[in-house]
Amino acid sequence: MKRIVNFNSFNVFSIEKENWDVEYHNHNFYELIIIESGKGFHHLNSITFPYKKGDVFLLRPSDGHEFSIKNKTKFIYIKFTEQYIWENLLPNKKNELKKAVQLLMEDHSFVYESAIKSKTDREHLLQLARILLYEFSHKNTYNKEITTDLFSGIMTILIRNTMQNATAKNRLAQNLNRIEKILYYINVNALDADKMKIENLAEEFMLSPNYISIYIKKQTGFSIQQHIIQHKLKTAEKLLLQSHYNISEIADRLGFNDASHFNKIFKTYKQMSPSQFKKKG
Repeated sequence: MKRIVNFNSFNVFSIEKENWDVEYHNHNFYELIIIESGKGFHHLNSITFPYKKGDVFLLRPSDGHEFSIKNKTKFIYIKFTEQYIWENLLPNKKNELKKAVQLLMEDHSFVYESAIKSKTDREHLLQLARILLYEFSHKNTYNKEITTDLFSGIMTILIRNTMQNATAKNRLAQNLNRIEKILYYINVNALDADKMKIENLAEEFMLSPNYISIYIKKQTGFSIQQHIIQHKLKTAEKLLLQSHYNISEIADRLGFNDASHFNKIFKTYKQMSPSQFKKKG
């Protein structure tokens, strides 16, 4: 996969295309893409879904993507690094919002649709993006301060929608009780085998390895491993229906030992094989 490298910590620009001419790629930075006009399809991590005017996509460095354009499309790109966030965005945020920004940046959940659902917020974010583009392109007095404030507003709107869209377990960690925090953490990091080791999970929440296992089972009725498997299977369902990965590739991507192990687990929980699920869907 091609990797696009950017040496600027922050960049804003717009492009208009009738045909997409950039091969499937990822980046060494975060990328916020706003669809100013047009429609077509977005191919993200081998899953394809439609895009239209007002859609907003947040891509992390590991995300691979490209577009297929149906109607001439104008894109506004906001490219930024984690360092830029820490140096320019977080210092002025309240603790609750700081945590929300961190969750947004760290959350590797599969989100294959526009990050903004609210019609009003879509319109407001697009307006802010247009003003940000102008300020970034015209080096006027205090444009750096204005640029930072505009980007902060855009990210805050994004956070508000992301937290609303992602179900109850994605509420701000500040307002969650202990079990909800643990379940949120598992949901976000279920595909990270190292973070899901009992000793590391226990250390994260300052509990003993034995106690955290008992605590989660007592509070939810399911073991840590069952929670991890449920998350993996939900992701597997999306990949089976929306991606071009074969069974072995999905098994490998989700951390199963092999395709046979994946088939066995899937059938245990879903009462059908992955292949049967794909045909049924």
